[in-house]
Amino acid sequence: MTVTAEDVGHALAAVETALSPTVDADWTRHAGELDWDCRQTAEHLGDTLLSYAAQLVARPEDHYVRFLAKADEDASAAELLEFVRTGARLLAAAALVSPPGTRAYHPTGYADPAGFAAMGCAELLLHGEDLALGQETTIDPPREVCARVVARLFPGTEWASDPWDALRWCTGRIALPGRSRRTEWRWRGAPLGA
Repeated sequence: MTVTAEDVGHALAAVETALSPTVDADWTRHAGELDWDCRQTAEHLGDTLLSYAAQLVARPEDHYVRFLAKADEDASAAELLEFVRTGARLLAAAALVSPPGTRAYHPTGYADPAGFAAMGCAELLLHGEDLALGQETTIDPPREVCARVVARLFPGTEWASDPWDALRWCTGRIALPGRSRRTEWRWRGAPLGA
């Protein structure tokens, strides 16, 4: 159940479907349960996705590529969503052209293209939900992508009946029947078996 560049595209499509109708709304609203507003959350998301792409391209062994991607202060909500789209598409492209044996630094393990794609999908869907909540709408993530992301980043937790609920539980966002909300968590960046 590897995570692919195509999965990043599917995750992005879910985010765009949820948020495109909100680009004329107020993106200074609070984003879900985060301390950030929607503008800051979108900017963080774009930067994170670009950073993951940079890791796959540069392949550093012990650090992040040293840059911070920021949106212009006067960027509109539509332009912030474009920034997210750009980061996601560059990550997908980097994952697509990187050989499976590629490895690059991530604090949760020396990650491969599937690991960076999985982390990108998780960031897109989870922060996409934060943005959707801030805009008083909902996101409908592709469940098959969620299942692959959970299997890759949180091995051994595929037991949840809804993969989206499983991803949110694994990252401390919700409680599940018989399982309290996690207060600490860490995904696995390194390939399984590494």
